[in-house]
Amino acid sequence: MSPQDYVQQKAAASGSSFYYAFLFLPPERRAAITAFYAFCREVDDVVDDMVDPGVAATKLQWWRTEVAQAFNGTPSHPVLQALMPLATAFQIEQRHLQAVINGCQMDLNQTRYLDYPGLQRYCHLVAGEVGEVAARIFGQTSEQTTAYAHALGQALQLTNIIRDVGEDARRGRIYLPMSDLKQFEVPAQEILNSQYSDRFSALMRFQAERAQGLYDQALALLPAVDRRTQKPGLMMASIYRALLREIESENFAVLHQRIALTPLRKLWLAWKVQALGRM
Repeated sequence: MSPQDYVQQKAAASGSSFYYAFLFLPPERRAAITAFYAFCREVDDVVDDMVDPGVAATKLQWWRTEVAQAFNGTPSHPVLQALMPLATAFQIEQRHLQAVINGCQMDLNQTRYLDYPGLQRYCHLVAGEVGEVAARIFGQTSEQTTAYAHALGQALQLTNIIRDVGEDARRGRIYLPMSDLKQFEVPAQEILNSQYSDRFSALMRFQAERAQGLYDQALALLPAVDRRTQKPGLMMASIYRALLREIESENFAVLHQRIALTPLRKLWLAWKVQALGRM
């Protein structure tokens, strides 16, 4: 299997909404974002599939070394063999990939976040830096687009966190800031035990409003000159905002299930941005 086939299979197998945004890109840009996304999935899987934290830490260290070697011209893993020939053209730097690894390292070191600024730091590494790379691959021409990409990455990550509260709790993780739990009088144990309450609904509504505010902030930051090039990111915003509305319509019933959009609906939302230019 070629490196290109490997990353394509990795991206498609994830079932992620990102895949639908990639479909409308020209071949070289699609190849770059697919390889970069596959890298992110590989590193993220180290934590998601973790049985032994020590083994996971060793694997992340291996990825740090592999990234350094790749930027020195000797990649050995298929995802970096697919990505490196495109890295210079799309201004993908070693710091971007190392930041993603550092974000996953945070998942090994902590299962709680005391306050929102602490969560923002995590989101910056695992989503903001990813958004910056994606914007470059999509073809940004304005420096201001980087700020948009970071804000959008934060919004997408918060939406993921809202969707996955129950799934994360079953792994012993709570990404919602402890200060927010205290404000809404929701003990962490209730989340870990999948206990719904009006207090939990109010907490989640607060998180959703925060995410919606970040989407609005991101869209306001996107300069008009890059609105066309950044259509894939706008597709993601459209899909994830629709997901957020779906979660809200089900009164944040996320502790026992994973709420998702159908593939057809995701494709429709992506096509609408591509063809009609609106979300």
